[in-house]
Formats: sequence, C-alpha cells, structure tokens
Amino acid sequence: MKLDTILVGDCIAEMNKLPANSVDLIFADPPYNLQLKEGLTRPDHSVVDGVDDAWDKFSSFLEYDKFTAQWLKAAHRVLKPDGALWVIGSYHNIFRVGATLQDIGFWILNDVVWTKNNPMPNFKGKRFTNAHETLIWAAKGPNAKYQFNYEGLKAMNDDLQMRSDWMLPICQGGERLKGEDGKKVHPTQKPESLLYRVIMATTQPGDVVLDPFLGSGTSAAVAKKLGRHFIGIERDEVYAKAAHERLVDLKPIAEREWLEAAVSKRQLPRIPFGWLLERGLIKPGDHLFAPKKQHIAKVRADANLIAANQEGEFVGSIHRVGAAIQGLPACNGWTYWHFQHKKELLPIDVLREKVRSVMGTENT
Repeated sequence: MKLDTILVGDCIAEMNKLPANSVDLIFADPPYNLQLKEGLTRPDHSVVDGVDDAWDKFSSFLEYDKFTAQWLKAAHRVLKPDGALWVIGSYHNIFRVGATLQDIGFWILNDVVWTKNNPMPNFKGKRFTNAHETLIWAAKGPNAKYQFNYEGLKAMNDDLQMRSDWMLPICQGGERLKGEDGKKVHPTQKPESLLYRVIMATTQPGDVVLDPFLGSGTSAAVAKKLGRHFIGIERDEVYAKAAHERLVDLKPIAEREWLEAAVSKRQLPRIPFGWLLERGLIKPGDHLFAPKKQHIAKVRADANLIAANQEGEFVGSIHRVGAAIQGLPACNGWTYWHFQHKKELLPIDVLREKVRSVMGTENT
C-alpha cells in the first residue's frame, strides 16, 4: 500500500483495492445530495455559485442510500480494528448516512456541530439561515479502543473540555483554491481549521488518514503538516490535480516532539500502589497524610492502609481508606494521600510518576 498519494478513480473501487485493516482514520466528505431544483439568486439578482455539479446529483433517495452503503462498507473493511471514521454532512444527507453507518456496524461516539461564524445568508427569507454542518465520529465497532487525545484538546481550548459544538469560519480568502480563471476550484472546500481539530483529536503522528472524497485536498494537506500519512481518493481529475499541486511543496513539521498530543492519564500504564513498596519508594510502617495532615494512615506490607477517626478504624486500599476517612463515596488516593519529603508534603502520585518514568527508560 503506497502512502502519501492521491488515487484518481471511484472511491469504492479504490478502497476495495486497499488492504483490509490498513488505515487509522477515515475522513469522509461525501456528496450531500442537495436536491437543488433551480438556481439560487441574491436579492440583487446575481447568481450564487452553489453546488450543482453532477457528482452531487442522485435520481432518488434510494439511489443515494445504495451509494452510501457501498462506500461505507468499503470504508469499514479498510479501517483498522481500533480505527475511526469521521463523516460530514448537512441536513440533506447526514441523517441517512448516520442510519446506514449504524446498520453496517460502526459505533457512533459523538456528533459534532460545526457552527459557521460567517455562513451564507438565506437569501429568500423563507427558512432559517443554514449556519452549521454536522460531523459524525464513529468507531469501527462498540469494542474498538479508538484514539482520543483528550488532554491535548483540553489544552487547545484553554484548559476546558472540548465541546461538541465547534465555532469555525468557512473556507475563504487566501485559503480558498482558485483556478486560472479566478473562480474557486471546488465548491465545498473545507477549512483547514476544521481538519486540524479532527486530526489532532483522533490520530497520532505516523497514523494513516484516508479521505475517499478528497476534493481539493484539505485533509491530506493538514495530515501532511501534522506528520500523518495520507491516502486521498478523487474521481475528478481537475480536483485531483489541484490537490496534488497544493501538496507538492507543503512541508511537514520536522520534529515529531512538536506533533505529539498530550497523553491522557487513562492512556498511561497502570501502576498499582504495591509497586511503590516493591521498589522501596514507600516502606511498611510509613505514614501517609491527608493534604493538611487532618488524617494520618499507616502503610501495611500488603499495600493496605490503616487509618482511624471518630467513626472507627478503616483498612483497605489507598482509595477505599481515603474515601472512608472522609465519609465520601469515592476518593482518588493518589492525589489525596501525601508523604513527607524534607519539609514539605508531596502527593504519592509523584512516586507513581517516578515508577512510570523508570518503566519508560526500561522499554527504550
């Protein structure tokens, strides 16, 4: 399988040529089947350059559903067991696509609303201004261990959890590809900001991103910049040529360390408290303290803690005793219990990270 390439041809036929279980992420921007019956004009009677291309026209919903099922089945086959799919659409098609991908076996993780802060107005004034598109993020199946860079996204969002409503501008200005005639090359070119967030959220450097409807090549361009491999499929030779020219001189970020997303603690190796005793970082009989020394626990050789308050004596894990001594249903013992280090108290999580760092050295 050749990476970092654009395949010119039918997306279903080209995906069927790829090895099964070979790509990490699929980003799909399929035809929306907009069902436009007449040209759209502005109040000044000028014509809006909308999507009226043959590739967006289907004779019926049945034909569109058949096409959707075919490309989604091909996508499901080529996706790795722990891979994921993103598909974008509008109210014209996204609900039909969503039902079909569930029927095929994909497992929906989120729907994301891309709210456009500069949408095209509704010129006729007969409907709401259509100011958003919907993305579906789905794993290959319900048991897939899909990639999600939670901590990195949180940092991108000023230390707040990234929400499922994304306010991003449409593609415009210098980012919009134009031909020699000055007209836009592709009517539905997506902004790089949208693909940046998708790829940063759900891949790691070196992963393979497949786009079966490459169009003007936004997904491939962002993948290349971020140190991911890409495979683009596009049946229109004009679009494929424009995407190739866009990519040929594009330079990826050279240093891998600048491409890595922060690792969520859930992705880190699990370190039992007993490992601290086995490595001599904590000893039987040592005292552990609550953050303000309001509670004290003694460490047993079997890694259980013993602590007491007016309610009685408690024996158990760092988490169970931490919860019981506070009268709470749960407690993160790694951050609640502290050890004395010189003149300060440090959380035992510091010792856990020390073990992890040693493990990392041993594995290199």
